[in-house]
Amino acid sequence: MSKSLVELADGRIAATYARYPLMLVKGQGCTVWDDQDRPYTDFVAGIAVCNLGHCNQRLVAALESQATKLWHVSNLFYTGPQAELADWLVDHCFADRVFFANSGAEANEAAIKLARKYFKDRGQPERYEIVSMELSFHGRTMAAMSATGQDKIKKGFDPLLEGFRFVPFNDFEALVNAITPSTCAVMLEPIQGEGGVRCPDPGYLQKVRKLCDDNGCLLIFDEVQTGMGRCGSLFAHQQAQVEPDIMTLAKALGNGLPIGAMLATEQVAEAFGAGSHATTFGGTPLVTSVALEVCKIIEEEKLSQKANELGAYLQSGLRRLQKRHSAITDVRGQGLLVGVELAIDGAAVVNACREKGFLINCIQDKVLRLAPPLVINKEDIDALLQCLDRILEELNT
Repeated sequence: MSKSLVELADGRIAATYARYPLMLVKGQGCTVWDDQDRPYTDFVAGIAVCNLGHCNQRLVAALESQATKLWHVSNLFYTGPQAELADWLVDHCFADRVFFANSGAEANEAAIKLARKYFKDRGQPERYEIVSMELSFHGRTMAAMSATGQDKIKKGFDPLLEGFRFVPFNDFEALVNAITPSTCAVMLEPIQGEGGVRCPDPGYLQKVRKLCDDNGCLLIFDEVQTGMGRCGSLFAHQQAQVEPDIMTLAKALGNGLPIGAMLATEQVAEAFGAGSHATTFGGTPLVTSVALEVCKIIEEEKLSQKANELGAYLQSGLRRLQKRHSAITDVRGQGLLVGVELAIDGAAVVNACREKGFLINCIQDKVLRLAPPLVINKEDIDALLQCLDRILEELNT
């Protein structure tokens, strides 16, 4: 590892990350290399971002082509790639309108603002509260953080934005009791990623949808981590055959380029008129040209289906390991978003995997999150399973 660059980073970059001792310099497909030219199979994918792997040649070509034409002009003008991407997204989900941003946090900020303004415009200013889930994660900006159900994320940033209530994920009765005449929306991730890869019980999302309908409030799905094919369908909520009023995307939509999107039905989106919300960089032609190619590849190569099949294969292998090792207490997930809950601290397993050439990460202290590119193959999955088996043996668990 290049000590001079690490020292430079440690001395100049805000210390908001406890980084792994690894300087990565290049990537191809599901493999990245460090500055010593050592390869690592990537089961992090930039935190569920690089669904098509690293340096996909179609994405490189799209980026190079657009880079010679137009990078940025602001949203004061029309640009073709942005319009085409919006059209593709709308054609593949419930929504009628798209607002482009630069990140998942910004997309969630837009969703929160839209939900509140929708009721203000309808003459119901008292409806401003949003019910969110414990262990949820919606971002680090003030409104998105206020909507996040994890105290450790909020520590030191009081006072937060008011108007948020929290209930346990999957506890429908608690949600029923949290709805009041002041509720404007229920906001949740169809699968909690940062919360520990926690999946909804069968029928839960359908009941939440009906509850919102019965109480006249909106339903917001945060698909920042679960969207773009990762969970076995283009968007995770589609497997439950439930449609929200608002949905947020980011991460894999740009496969590593910064983009976020907030999508809504026409009725709800009407609350965002000219001047009501804006962004300088959201949806630049450079980024949307690549994101459009991402969408086309996911569809043409049927990567949602592949994620479903390989995710089942991965979980099956992990459950075999669970029978061999008491350290594994649960295996859960959907598609290629998989959580392995441990009875031990996960950091030691993450570090051991890295030493053996595999990148994984740990959330909530004891949950290994596996979110590889959707172009991963069974051979790479088998190699990781063998690696985990050896590590758990070495840890005497």
